[in-house]
Amino acid sequence: MTRATDPAARPTLSTTPSPRPRALRPDFVWGASTSSYQIEGAAREDGRGESVWDLFCRQPGRIQNGDTGDVACDHYHRYREDVALLRNLGVGAYRFSIAWPRVLPSGRGSPNEAGLAFYDRLVDSLLSAGIEPWVCLYHWDLPQTLQEAGGWANRDCASWFADYARVVASRLGDRVKRFATFNEPSVFTLFGYAFGWHPPAVDDAASHHAAIHHVNLAHGMAIDVLRDYVIGASLGAIHNMQPARPVQATPEDRAAAKMLDCYWNRAFADPQMRGAYPDAIASRMAPFCRDGDLERIHRPVDWLGINHYSPVYARADSAARLGFAWSDAPADAPRSPIGWQIDPAAFRDVLLDACDRYGLPIYVTENGAGAVELADASGAIDDRERIAYLAAYLEALEEATVLGADVRGYFVWSLLDNFEWGAGYANRFGIVRVDFATQARTPKASARWYAARIASHRAKATA
Repeated sequence: MTRATDPAARPTLSTTPSPRPRALRPDFVWGASTSSYQIEGAAREDGRGESVWDLFCRQPGRIQNGDTGDVACDHYHRYREDVALLRNLGVGAYRFSIAWPRVLPSGRGSPNEAGLAFYDRLVDSLLSAGIEPWVCLYHWDLPQTLQEAGGWANRDCASWFADYARVVASRLGDRVKRFATFNEPSVFTLFGYAFGWHPPAVDDAASHHAAIHHVNLAHGMAIDVLRDYVIGASLGAIHNMQPARPVQATPEDRAAAKMLDCYWNRAFADPQMRGAYPDAIASRMAPFCRDGDLERIHRPVDWLGINHYSPVYARADSAARLGFAWSDAPADAPRSPIGWQIDPAAFRDVLLDACDRYGLPIYVTENGAGAVELADASGAIDDRERIAYLAAYLEALEEATVLGADVRGYFVWSLLDNFEWGAGYANRFGIVRVDFATQARTPKASARWYAARIASHRAKATA
């Protein structure tokens, strides 16, 4: 998904605030996001079971530089230091995920007390710092034992997920009220079951469609569990929403882009929040739907989480079983240092379109810029390009609110440099630098900028 780009081709983005009026709510939620496999480490400690990513990373050629998440940011041992970083930023919320194999090492059966105790400590530390914990139940690290039983292609996985949700809700629901079921389900199903880029590295259309439906079913079942076990719960799901564009303005590429839009943006959000699959893929989903399934999927939620970085592109390919092939953005598109297109207007339009389509309050649960960064002699990083990106995208968010989008919060991706899936540790998205040799944390210039942005909003809201 990434491609190197000439720095001279990158746009110059201003960090000067726009003089136009803005309309962020006084209670707008400022936060930061991470995920379990990307930061926790401690992969073989305190009873944690293996995840699909543990095995995938050990397969030669899968991850850049042969990197793994075995240690990552060592957050499992350094969480207090990371909570202090969050407190210094001034964020009001922290979105993190639970590692299913840390809580249930075999995916099912008896919970692992040591794993649950870690999340107890993390939640309590956040609350003591005045930071609200936002818990995502699933950010891609399926227990390997469940994958060996069929993973998301097995309908039983929906029930296993609901049981896991019950364990987490029973333990944390007295203190945590904000829960999301899944993070970016279209990514881990499409890349894992259709393209073979992520675990379980399958390239099979039937398995892909089965996984889509079973994840949707798991979402609905978990929402019901969370309602039952968490008094005062505020529940949602997190979807990547990015405009799907044809790489060329041909009828064939336009048709391909429409299919990419269905799988990337609609295959989960539509059944979860509208009660039906998109028309273009409904017949493909039908073999996996049983009576009552769509009702079980379409459960009331309180908010929509949106992750957004850039548009995505499709091209026609007669051999593509799903009706599209993935494509890079056009060569002349402005790009970030890791090659992702920069288009703040697309972000604004996504927020407006999602508000109209789903009618729910929106929280931007991921947005940020990746780079390949080198620190100076003191360990500092002056990441002006990231600051420019964040400033431009926050301005687009504010434009969307002026135009009527009900956007109630923003979580930067990410608090820390971390394990970035196939790119390993080469791509850095953190506003805090991590020296992976020493685990030293050093706030970047973007962290100071973000803290000042939060403080400025709060000052105006209380004036």
